[in-house]
Amino acid sequence: MPSAIAIKQVPGKPGQVYYPLEKITIPEPKPADNQAVISLTAAALNHRDLFIRQHLYPGTTFGVPLLADGVGIVSSTGSSASAKKWLHKRVILNPGTGWATNPEGPENPKGYAIMGGTKANANGTLADVITLNEGELEECPEHLSDEEAAAIPLTGLTAWRAFFVKSGNAVAGRNILVTGIGGGVALMVLLYGVAQGCNVYVTSGNKEKIDKAVGLGAKGGVIYKEKGWEKNLQGMLPKDRPFLDAIVDGAGGDVVQKGSRLLKTGGIISIYGMTVSPKMDFLMSAVLRNIEVRGSTMGSRKEFADMVQFVREKKLKPVVSRSVDGLDIEKMDGLFEDMKNASQFGKLVVTLNKGGKSKL
Repeated sequence: MPSAIAIKQVPGKPGQVYYPLEKITIPEPKPADNQAVISLTAAALNHRDLFIRQHLYPGTTFGVPLLADGVGIVSSTGSSASAKKWLHKRVILNPGTGWATNPEGPENPKGYAIMGGTKANANGTLADVITLNEGELEECPEHLSDEEAAAIPLTGLTAWRAFFVKSGNAVAGRNILVTGIGGGVALMVLLYGVAQGCNVYVTSGNKEKIDKAVGLGAKGGVIYKEKGWEKNLQGMLPKDRPFLDAIVDGAGGDVVQKGSRLLKTGGIISIYGMTVSPKMDFLMSAVLRNIEVRGSTMGSRKEFADMVQFVREKKLKPVVSRSVDGLDIEKMDGLFEDMKNASQFGKLVVTLNKGGKSKL
């Protein structure tokens, strides 16, 4: 029987508990006509997985494999012609369902159902195999390793929507600030922006991470913990365009207060997360300068396809911070510790089905 990793229920209140990982057995796959069975070769963590272990994510549940990011080989399919065309192909998986093409949000009245660890979706990628509708698959770009491919789906899609769809400034020559560089989404926005010919600047609490971002094409960066960081950043901007066109932010907090001093009139703040604070002040000074704050989530099935095609055409490679092999709970706990400590620069990946035995 195939195996997977899920969270184990123990007593504790949301936010105070930290659910342990456990190895579970999942049913042998029996694909319906339009489904494909994927033998997973790599899966990747996201911050939502840490929140699930802390019971801070909506719909947290037990007995459902963790993780939403995955890549693998189609090992069998249902009987339909559309499913059979995927047999033996290496594929990258759309991380959720319920959102086809609507640019405003999911068409499904129940919302977007992301894979991994919740009641919303019974699938997860931290497993030997997964069975999905063939319409949720994209052929994996050939230039990517399994680890790199697994690093793309959720963060790549979130970054795509925040930058290309919501920022309004995915245009060569525009000045873009990406906050909190080092996380998967922020790094993908950096890669997209550089590929588009934008001048990308970053913030971090860590000078080493800024230096690494410059190595990936950022024009410069500032440490947000330093007083007056916004003035330091302003001094880095081009003399012929001494303002930001957009900010892509995953922190919230004082981003409007600080960012509005740097943004052009009519500038955009595209926010995909609020890791610093669940609340954010919107100041009259921002109103008077017609600055817009736009919330951004993951994205539609169409946006996922567009994103994968862009990665393929530009031969982009996501940053992988570290990977471990197999359904090894001790090693995976180490990856979660990296995330808890914010020590990673890039994605944390688990490789699968390499022939070794998994360890409890």
